[in-house]
Amino acid sequence: MNIREPARDIPIIHEVDLCVLGGSTTGVFAAVAAARLGLRVAIVEQMGFFGGVATAGLVNIWHSLLSTDGKLTTIAGLTQETIDRLAKRGAVDFKDPLVWYGSFHLNTEVLKIVLDEMVTEAGIRPFLHARFCAPHIEDGKPGAAVIEDKNGRRAIKARYFIDATGDGDFIHRCGFPVRKAARLQPPTACAVLRGLAGIAPEFPEYAITRFPGLDLFRILSDPKFPQALKKGTAWWCQVPGSTDETLLAGTRVFGADCSDADQLTQAEIEGRRQVAQVIDLLREHFLAGKGQPLVMLPSHIGIRQTRQACCLHRITDDELLRGKRFDDAIANGAYPVDIHHTDREGITFRWLDGKELISEPDRHIEGRWLPDGETPATFYQVPYRSLVPQGATNVLVAGRLIDADEGAYGALRVMVNCQQTGQAAGVACALALRDGVPVTSVNPRELRETLRKQGAAVI
Repeated sequence: MNIREPARDIPIIHEVDLCVLGGSTTGVFAAVAAARLGLRVAIVEQMGFFGGVATAGLVNIWHSLLSTDGKLTTIAGLTQETIDRLAKRGAVDFKDPLVWYGSFHLNTEVLKIVLDEMVTEAGIRPFLHARFCAPHIEDGKPGAAVIEDKNGRRAIKARYFIDATGDGDFIHRCGFPVRKAARLQPPTACAVLRGLAGIAPEFPEYAITRFPGLDLFRILSDPKFPQALKKGTAWWCQVPGSTDETLLAGTRVFGADCSDADQLTQAEIEGRRQVAQVIDLLREHFLAGKGQPLVMLPSHIGIRQTRQACCLHRITDDELLRGKRFDDAIANGAYPVDIHHTDREGITFRWLDGKELISEPDRHIEGRWLPDGETPATFYQVPYRSLVPQGATNVLVAGRLIDADEGAYGALRVMVNCQQTGQAAGVACALALRDGVPVTSVNPRELRETLRKQGAAVI
């Protein structure tokens, strides 16, 4: 059974050079990069704030900005600028490279304010609490994005578009080719907890030696606790600026395709159920039933993988791990391949130095993917071609929509890598507009040079 919706006229309420769909840090960086080059830019975000998985999902770690040998700055640009802005507000901690691989821990509530400032300063037109509904196709290509917000259905007319939705909502509805991996990495519902900092000495059997505190991974996977997460894994860190708040990412919702509305709904509920299970475990066995450790739940579950764009180049695991150089490289990284298992517990890691680790609750299997005697890479690159959807003339993708196989995607999906693709996509649209050319004809040398002038690390 169906109902028929009457035809209606949708008002065009804004006309811009570039419309960015999705207000994650990736989307914000795309919008800011383009606006600073003179484009009129709009950005559409379904939440009431920017930041995506960093803010709505509470994920507060940005990984190292250096090559694995520490000799090269591989990531800079708007990522470094944002870290500097957070530092001025006492909202970021740099962690020891020997423990955290030189990562940055963020206060993501302050990040919301910083991203607002960046958008406002750049003169970008924001649309918050707005959801993209449909594209309007003109002359065979997208000409407007229809959104729905408190004022009803409205349209934003634009010459270029960047899909930073994470799930490929824009390109999928435009009809560009997309794909889904046979095995989607499971999403995670994070939580901010309190009351754990002072109790570690009381439980030496769960102490961790790399840094002070409880080994939450062992706790959450210990079968002696009825509330243990049977197929979980965990990482955690202190929230910057707090004395007793811990960000915990310990849940896993297996078998969920969060590009499907019904599965997303169930994943949100299941993620919170698992958080409640963790809270019950901690209260009963570690806090003597006193107090409530839960401080904050995410506004949106942290999604690792759904749709990916089919672009002009698909980055392979071999290209990434062996550090293949590209003449149109627009991003660099050194974060390891990190694949969350879909069919069993744990994670598979592959580092650029050749090490491989299968980490599971009751075992760690160490090995090597790189043959002995072969010189390891110290960083990898992302080509511009992997942001250009097949058949596109005025659309780019950024963030976890990047075209990469399972292994390469396991490294490229993290925020510090996604953010670079956002800045690059914004610059590419500015150059395409300036020259009056499709996105496929952007000059890679000019793209790289303009990114360098914006402070990005171009190698």
